Formats: sequence, C-alpha cells, structure tokens
Amino acid sequence: MTQPSFQQLILQGSDAAKFLQGQITSDVSKLSTQYQSTAIANLKGRVEFGLWIKQQAEDTFAVVISEDCLTALQAHIKKFGAFSKFTTAAPIDMYPCLTSAAADASPTFSASKSRYDLWRWQALSVATGNYWITAATQGMFQPQELRLHQRGGIDYDKGCYLGQEVIARIYFKSAPKAYLHRVQGQGMTPNAGDTIEKIKVVNAKPLDSQLSGGSGFEALVVATPEHLAEASLKVLDLPPALQANVARH
Repeated sequence: MTQPSFQQLILQGSDAAKFLQGQITSDVSKLSTQYQSTAIANLKGRVEFGLWIKQQAEDTFAVVISEDCLTALQAHIKKFGAFSKFTTAAPIDMYPCLTSAAADASPTFSASKSRYDLWRWQALSVATGNYWITAATQGMFQPQELRLHQRGGIDYDKGCYLGQEVIARIYFKSAPKAYLHRVQGQGMTPNAGDTIEKIKVVNAKPLDSQLSGGSGFEALVVATPEHLAEASLKVLDLPPALQANVARH
C-alpha cells in the first residue's frame, strides 16, 4: 500500500482566476483562505485531478495535489494555460491534517511536519469521506460518485469548465448509480483503484497502524447499493451530510 504524499503549486498572475474558473468544478469567486476540495475533470466528466484549493491573496491561488499526479497536472496547466498571464512557482512538499472529525471539516496542509500524523489523517479522512485521488484512480470516477457536490466542491451555477456538460447532465437529468461508501473488510489492504467484488476502491488503510495488511482494512469505495449488499464487506457510517441521496433534490 503506497503512503499518500502531497505537493503544492502556487498560481499567481492577472489571469490565474480566469484560468482556474475554466478548469475546476468549484466557483473561483467563492474560494476563501481555507482549502476547498475540488476537481479538474476530463471531457468525459470524470475526475482527472483531485485537488484542494484556496486563495492566498489577490490573483494568487494555492493548489494541493497527490504527488504522483503532479507531473500530469503541470503538463495540463502548461497546455491549457499557455496563453494566460500567470506563473507557477516550484512545487513544495505539503503535510496534511484534519482539524476535526466533522464531515464539513476543511482539510488543512502545512509545509511543516509539526502537526503531521499520517496515520491519524488517513483514519479521519476515510471516516469523513475525505477521499484523495492518486495516479491509479485518475479518470476513474465522476465527481458526483465521490459525493464532491455534498462537500461543496461542485458549483452548478458557474460558467463552463472541462467536463461541465456531462457533470451537469448527471445532476439535472439523472443520478450516479454508484457512489461513495465507507466499508470495512478482512484480509490484505487493497490499493487505490483495485476492484473488490465489482466494487472500486478509492482509498484504503489497514485497521492496525503497525501492519501493512492481513488484519483487515477500512476503505472508501464507489459501489452501487446492489453490489454493496452482495459483497462480504461491512458498511460503516459516513457523516450525515455524506449519507444523503446523491441525486438532485
């Protein structure tokens, strides 16, 4: 099981906000100084890059991503931002933590290890549905399947962005058949992107912080209710906000 690690890019310049507005699923004008879960989708409406973003200052934005997706994100920015007026600073290591176990707790990141406890962060992240996309799961899930809209990470009133037509169609005309659940299983801890009994693993951690697997695991998975009912997995609660119906109300 690969341990998660993260990097931060800074985008700064007069076109930074405009560029990001045409890329991410969130509304840039509503960002604050707290990290917001968001995504950059591909043209099929699937999450290509799972991000956390905040506005640091005027025309300056901080973007955190899984380290193994960084090179692909840099290439994406270079391709789509070639004619935009902004710069990107050299990436730096970031260390994650969660301030509380609440469903709406904003993930926080620091360049310092002083508050860094990877085991606790993974445990709280899985418990609160705070998924993280890695290279193994790029392009695998639609944002609604990950309940990103229930975390405030999709704005259906903003203008166009990559994959917007597909994402909006799912919201206004249908609903995802499979979506995020928290489960517990026996045996070795699966890797992100693995399939267990027709169920896709988003993230997983062993139950015992001292073991790499074998004693059981807890995971965030995307599954249909039917496949989940048939699987040899125990369904655990997510916070109430993430157990609501994924369809439009």
